[in-house]
Amino acid sequence: MTSPLEPLLTSRSNSDSAKQPKFGEQAYQRERNAMVNQQIIPHGVNNQTVLEAMRAVPRHRFVPEPEKDWAYADRPVPIGLGQTISQPYMVAYMTEQLELSGTEKVLEIGTGCGYQTAILGLLAREVVSVEIIQELARPTAKRLAGFGYENLRLLLGDGSGGYDPDAPYDRIIVTAASDHPVDKLRSQLKPGGRMLVPMGQIHDTQQLMQIDRMADGGFREQELMLVRFVPLTGTH
Repeated sequence: MTSPLEPLLTSRSNSDSAKQPKFGEQAYQRERNAMVNQQIIPHGVNNQTVLEAMRAVPRHRFVPEPEKDWAYADRPVPIGLGQTISQPYMVAYMTEQLELSGTEKVLEIGTGCGYQTAILGLLAREVVSVEIIQELARPTAKRLAGFGYENLRLLLGDGSGGYDPDAPYDRIIVTAASDHPVDKLRSQLKPGGRMLVPMGQIHDTQQLMQIDRMADGGFREQELMLVRFVPLTGTH
């Protein structure tokens, strides 16, 4: 049986409109604008709320000090322990594909450094994020708490089977690749919900899948693009 997940950040607003986090700086704003204008918009991302979130969140605060010069580069950046922060375009693209209106409860599997979590926190009503690597999860929880989010819950443990206590979810985003079906995650989607998950062989390119749950409980799958993610780990 999977061990219970450990709460690391449990800020949770009682209203539908949580206060916006305070990033507390304008440093690197030129780099963020260039990232959006030169890397993201030209590749077809045009949702204005997603673009605003990408301009707002200080990406350099989510990468290790030796990698700060690469924080806004058009590439993934290593964050230690064999993990990476995804290319800015990939973060923006996956976020746009979720089609968030601000009313959704989102489950994120693979918090990592928390950058994708921070973007989601600006656009969704509530975000539940699970990270299995303790050495990443604890500093990430501290980092996100420092920004003052009121709609994030961070959990430490095996999220490969989702998180049943808060299910069902309007959206699920998996930021690691699975080489076998993710039936446990699919079962936690609401009818009308959507999941994004990279599927395929771990040491090869994978297919980013969009899985929509229909009103009758069935599923519709769509291949979006070839990607390369670190492997999803855990019992499921």
